[in-house]
Amino acid sequence: MAAKIAGKNTPKAKKPTVTKHKKRRVESFSVYIYRVLKQVHPEVGISKRSMSIMNSFIYDIFEKIASESSKLVRYNKKHTLSSREVQTAVKLLLPGELAKHAVSEGTKAVTKYTSAWRVSFLILLIIHQKTYSSTKFIIIFK
Repeated sequence: MAAKIAGKNTPKAKKPTVTKHKKRRVESFSVYIYRVLKQVHPEVGISKRSMSIMNSFIYDIFEKIASESSKLVRYNKKHTLSSREVQTAVKLLLPGELAKHAVSEGTKAVTKYTSAWRVSFLILLIIHQKTYSSTKFIIIFK
């Protein structure tokens, strides 16, 4: 039998479809490191390698604080990790003045978070009270 000649009835080879993959996001603290650097020294920049070192440093410190906080929770036979354990871990791990600054910044951040939460909670209660005017609310905060 003669060889088949390519014509209209022969199937064409399909081209492989190229699927675009989304670039994986890499989590880092570089944006926050840069913001703090610009707050402290607006005229100074930072190299890619220095940023990588600072990022590794922050991950390392975070790991140490989390580990020490976890140990403190277990030593005290509790089940909840609170800001108290984190604060104690910071005092144990960081030297003198650095620990004091870290504790004050952490306290400031927790206070800001809780006050924002309380404000949003109060707004929801006010909206709820306007909707149901016959209901009375008593709110007690520490």
